[in-house]
Amino acid sequence: MLRLLNLELQKLLLNRTSKILIFVSFILPFFVILLSSLKINVFGFFTLELGELGVFNFPIIWHLTTFFASQFKFFFAIVVVSMIGNEYSNKTIKQNLIDGLSKKEFILSKFYTIVFFSLVSTILIGLISLCIGLYYSSYTEASIVIRGIEFLAAYFVKLIGFFSLCLFFGMLVKRSAFALAFLFILFILEWIFFGLIAWQSDNRIAESIQNFFPLKSMYKLIDQPFQRIAMSKFPDKAQLAYDYGAHGYEMIIVLCWTALFIFLSYKLLKKRDL
Repeated sequence: MLRLLNLELQKLLLNRTSKILIFVSFILPFFVILLSSLKINVFGFFTLELGELGVFNFPIIWHLTTFFASQFKFFFAIVVVSMIGNEYSNKTIKQNLIDGLSKKEFILSKFYTIVFFSLVSTILIGLISLCIGLYYSSYTEASIVIRGIEFLAAYFVKLIGFFSLCLFFGMLVKRSAFALAFLFILFILEWIFFGLIAWQSDNRIAESIQNFFPLKSMYKLIDQPFQRIAMSKFPDKAQLAYDYGAHGYEMIIVLCWTALFIFLSYKLLKKRDL
């Protein structure tokens, strides 16, 4: 595993564009810290400081930071599809196979890289969340601090699932731009299917089925936290209640999609004439 990972990291670090995109993908999550220190002057009457509103208290901080950090995943998605596009355009994929790398090892090297960067990103977000929480939170008891930490696991699974989808599209079309376009097409198709199901049945059944779709299942891992923040400020508003938890069964759905994307990527490479 380490040999394959090291081989892929060398390729990425020798590519200037990849290095920049990887750097940006790791730097952008630090904007969450800027968000925590943001002060908004309301027409000169008073200053609104987000850090003093309690939105960075434990355990909600885990939900908030992982949700915002997951919005920056597209930068590394470009790196993932570029890994495949560059292999085909530079003919390195054929050279690697000639040099003794099996097709299975080729796909595994990409997957190990995805897992590695997802893990590094998760650790980074975990440390950022912990630091912000310890600074702003009114609750620092260990039992409260670790409550909600499952959002980090959801974030990790979300990254692996999304990047594995990008890997599959990269293998399918061999071009970075087209692979990213396929993400948008898949998004449109999921909503078309949702509309058709809702038309034939009702919205509740359609939403239940939609939660099994690839992109939607990944999004559902970490739901938007704004309604949860509103619930904490207005606990008597029953209409604000919703299920915001990071559930194990949702992670299993995404992991199943991940396994399928990696398997299909391998099958494409195995059948393709290089």
